Amino acid sequence: MFDTLETLPDDPLLALIGLYRNDPRTDKVDLGVGVYRDEAGRTPVMRAVKAAEQRLVEGQESKSYLGLEGDLVFLDLLWPLVAGPQARVRTFAGVQTPGGSGALRLSADLAARLGSRRVHLGLPGWPNHAAIFKAAGLAVATYPFFDIPTQRVLIEEMVAALEKAEKGDAVLLHASCHNPSGSALTDADWAAIAEVVARRGLLPVIDIAYQGFGRGLEEDAAGLRTMIATVDEALVCVSCSKSFGIYRDRTGAAFAIGKSDTAVAVARTHLGALARTSYSMPPDHGAAVVRTILADAALTADWKAELEEMRQRILGLRRILAEGLRGRWQALGAIAEQEGMFSLLPLTEAQVLAARHDHGIYMPTSGRINIAGLATARAADVVQRIAAL
Repeated sequence: MFDTLETLPDDPLLALIGLYRNDPRTDKVDLGVGVYRDEAGRTPVMRAVKAAEQRLVEGQESKSYLGLEGDLVFLDLLWPLVAGPQARVRTFAGVQTPGGSGALRLSADLAARLGSRRVHLGLPGWPNHAAIFKAAGLAVATYPFFDIPTQRVLIEEMVAALEKAEKGDAVLLHASCHNPSGSALTDADWAAIAEVVARRGLLPVIDIAYQGFGRGLEEDAAGLRTMIATVDEALVCVSCSKSFGIYRDRTGAAFAIGKSDTAVAVARTHLGALARTSYSMPPDHGAAVVRTILADAALTADWKAELEEMRQRILGLRRILAEGLRGRWQALGAIAEQEGMFSLLPLTEAQVLAARHDHGIYMPTSGRINIAGLATARAADVVQRIAAL
């Protein structure tokens, strides 16, 4: 039977990792893989994470299963970080998941059980969003979200497209630090989107994967909080990979927000059942680390301080990029006002390949760059090479 299978193409971003690794040039630059890197090019283990892991080594007494829902204390501590004051006034149920992707898959499966037949995704977007929802059986519809040449969010076009969505359709929204554009919705934008989602009876699925990397921990969740304050029901998919720097520990959560305790309790049973048939029990270590940090005031303060240092480093790089590239593409001055690790450059595929072959600068053919992949000392030189393409 295996002989009937056709070889699938490599994931372009994963293939890029191999190309970069095999490049012998010592001055090569990786702007592709979406992980935070420090000035030395490393993805560091955060101080609070190290301290929490030490406590776990010394005090953990068992590695037995936790259950389908995972670490309940982790969930109770994580939700207020995301929902803020809404955590106290909105009824919710959560389950721990293998990363944000696991949360998205459970949410897509639950949306299908709820009767959603279609999900609306903005373009450009993270390619895996479409793949996940398709795998759950939902059809994918798209709406224009971001214009690369002008670096502008297409809010009017987005709202107009959602006005045509059918009741029960799901709509995927990035809470902040949009991947791949780095664009930011304003408070007024979020209010307009929430109004049409509520009025049209749509199901918002909100992906929050970079909290703290944009405008700050509270600010990055503001739009999400506007949405869940406006609608009756929503699904929220949380990733701890970036905010806590625990990528390989695969730590996330899926939260269902509903109108009553009974409704969300039922939703939790379905999320648990979906988890059981997908991966059974979630991995524990990363959630235990996050729980340990959020349960301790000193560790929480140190984690927030280091996260802010990372955010400020990215902001500095954004200013260098904006200043260096606006002479070549005037609209790219907007990079300084965008948020998070990513921005989209108006490059053709030929220019991207030229950057790779001639200068050792690696990025996907879409022109999406991971700004955190730059070292400040080399940023001006790299920007000059990109501007010369």
